[in-house]
Amino acid sequence: MAKKTLIIGGGPAGLTAAFFLTQQKQPVTVFEAGPRLGGLAQTVNYKGNRFDIGGHRFLTKMKEIFNLWIEIIGRKNFLKVKRLSRIYYQDKFYHYPIKPLEALNNLGLRKALEIFVTYAWVKIFPKRKGNNFHDWMVNRFGITLFNIFFKTYTEKVIGLSTKQLSADWAKQRVKGLSLSQAIISAFIKKPNRIKTLSEEFHYPKCGPGQMWQACGKKIIRNGGEILLFTKVVKIYWQNRLATKLITHHGTANKLWPVKGALLSTMPMSLLVKTLDPLPPRAIRLAAGKLRYRDFITVGLIVSKKQIFPDNWIYIHSPELKVGRIQNYKNWSKAMVKNPKTNTTLGLEYFCNEGDNLWQLSDKQLLNLAANEIAKMGLIHTKQIIDGVVIRAKKAYPVYDLNYQQNVMIIKNWLEFNIKNLILVGRNGMHRYNNQDHSMLAGLQAAKNILYSQHYNLWKIDPDASET
Repeated sequence: MAKKTLIIGGGPAGLTAAFFLTQQKQPVTVFEAGPRLGGLAQTVNYKGNRFDIGGHRFLTKMKEIFNLWIEIIGRKNFLKVKRLSRIYYQDKFYHYPIKPLEALNNLGLRKALEIFVTYAWVKIFPKRKGNNFHDWMVNRFGITLFNIFFKTYTEKVIGLSTKQLSADWAKQRVKGLSLSQAIISAFIKKPNRIKTLSEEFHYPKCGPGQMWQACGKKIIRNGGEILLFTKVVKIYWQNRLATKLITHHGTANKLWPVKGALLSTMPMSLLVKTLDPLPPRAIRLAAGKLRYRDFITVGLIVSKKQIFPDNWIYIHSPELKVGRIQNYKNWSKAMVKNPKTNTTLGLEYFCNEGDNLWQLSDKQLLNLAANEIAKMGLIHTKQIIDGVVIRAKKAYPVYDLNYQQNVMIIKNWLEFNIKNLILVGRNGMHRYNNQDHSMLAGLQAAKNILYSQHYNLWKIDPDASET
């Protein structure tokens, strides 16, 4: 009889692994601590209105992953959406990708000349290449453009100075993009190989949660087991193997023997704390140094048929606490209960668990969101008819200057000492993966288990066109 695979976490990576394994008639149990599947890519239904935790474009260059999406949800539920996003800065809107004439008009000739002069300067006299986000981006775009369109938003998202942030964040998020390429793309339409500039994407009709709910149903239909509200609180190991784990559900604990592989998508720092016996002090110290950024979505139901045409707007104005605004109706009309009269928005706030923003009550957060969007002139507060607050812990693994060293210390120790433990997913690997990257890691992990293949999950190229 095949050995059961235990999977900690019901996000894209864990569910992809479970889906593939159960297709091959392999026994699987998935433990999900929360009430819904999908991890950060879940959709919350509030009075018939659907709110994403962040916006989740379904965009990939990997045919295997795209075909998997179709297999899970079906073509009729997988919409193709035209992308429109803008940047809000100093009371004005800028299309992203950049439209040079619009930027010139909004910024004025003097500021536009400053952008091109500082860009030309760093191309002739580049800064000494450091390992931080600030230096990497300034070398690519110049100091003026960096300050306008990258610095404020990045510091909102991460909560650190850009000089305290690793250049890896920049390399991963704006890979392949430069000022010249952004300008050229605004004038010359051609097949775009840069994900950041893609003009369309796919999206489930009822939000990303629809994809993962469908995946969960197929896993169960294939014989797998999914347990919600079930938190893994202890993992026992000996003789270089995980041997059993304890889950907590409601008021009860349950012991599970680990006979086969154990896949973990839980945050790396939390995983280290659950191990019994505990790892050496150096491993615990490295885990304690890993940082995360938490996330609040304030969903607003607005009595207005149309508000703005964008899928989302980046808020670069430092006087506003909101970082990004999603317009769910412009992703799919099915996200709104009454699309003929109402629109739903998601105002996203980046914070740290326990800080002032996180500790605000739901009522205070709803008032903050209402006042901020009114200040932007997009709606009047009287048009808001209802709202909901959704909090997400450890939404973003933070790439500080020492994150990579700490991750490698933990990874190398785990691989040597617990051979049947496999790390996958954004928090499991402490990598700011896109959804398709996390899915590929889950898929390759499942193939390693089933076929004894040797995919290196830490060297996945998310920009590969084939898998």
